[in-house]
Amino acid sequence: MGPLPADEVDARAAGIRLLVLDVDGVLTDGGIVMDDAGNEFKRFHVRDGHGIKLAQRHGIAVGLITGRRSGVVAERAAELGIAHVYQGAEDKRAALADLLARLDLAPAAMAMVGDDVVDLPLLVQAGLAVTVADGHPAVRERAHWVTAHGGGAGAVREVCDRVLRAQGHEAALLQDYLEPG
Repeated sequence: MGPLPADEVDARAAGIRLLVLDVDGVLTDGGIVMDDAGNEFKRFHVRDGHGIKLAQRHGIAVGLITGRRSGVVAERAAELGIAHVYQGAEDKRAALADLLARLDLAPAAMAMVGDDVVDLPLLVQAGLAVTVADGHPAVRERAHWVTAHGGGAGAVREVCDRVLRAQGHEAALLQDYLEPG
């Protein structure tokens, strides 16, 4: 596979109806912070969250598929209105198959953003396979597109913006913020 020319990435982005995200290393920088009591903390980028909300507003479903379990992830997903959350997914392929069946979508209508080799089984199925700038080299070699931003640093917003722009929504997005209201 490997990174594709920009026009091919945009052509694939135009048909996306579902955005599937890994969590650690994509929505976060991959760090796991724990205190002495075992409480887990994660840092999410606010622009990634806003990009997810914009994508949903324009008819793109969003799902999270992660191998770990975390109350923080459940809380962030609820805050963003992400209804499709698969935590503790030891078999990410099965989680994806369930999600695609629930939404009655083919893999070609999906963009997948992953960062590590455990995400490869999903990335190779995706209509648009994306990895973050600091993704594992084997993933970067097989992705259709590598974002300019790293995980937890605005990469998801970059993906949302590109998909929405490819689908002709950029002017409407900006108008919401530039028009006096």
